[in-house]
Amino acid sequence: MVPVLATKYVFTITALVGDVTTAGEIGHGVRRIVPIHGGEVRGEGVNGKVLPFGADFQIIRPNELIELEAKYAFETDDGAVVYVENPGIRFGPIELLQKLKRGEPVDPKLIYFRTRPKFETGHPAYQWLMHSLFIGSAARHVDRVVIDVHQVL
Repeated sequence: MVPVLATKYVFTITALVGDVTTAGEIGHGVRRIVPIHGGEVRGEGVNGKVLPFGADFQIIRPNELIELEAKYAFETDDGAVVYVENPGIRFGPIELLQKLKRGEPVDPKLIYFRTRPKFETGHPAYQWLMHSLFIGSAARHVDRVVIDVHQVL
């Protein structure tokens, strides 16, 4: 018998983002870099601040599918530093994705935005983050990305 797949909400990451830098068309899409300037992590047992470095490296495909790969870190309230690699995809109606690109607000429920965060830390209290898989449901706002992180049980 195969175990039933289930998830449990663990925390929310709010990453404050800066202006987009575009490297241009690279042959299979447009490369963009979005800096991460800080933010916060809030949940049961994991609280802290997103450190003011890192970025989301994106490729916007011709059909407007956006492949994302964010790399950054957060520091918990008790001093643990946790490195995050968070690949994902964002997709939706082209007119709404273009509004997001222009910095205009879009109802997050209308955009498919999912991620697969992976965590690394040497702090014993948070090593459980390296012993499970996680998925994220995310929303892009003008100045931030909000990700609800769920542990796959």
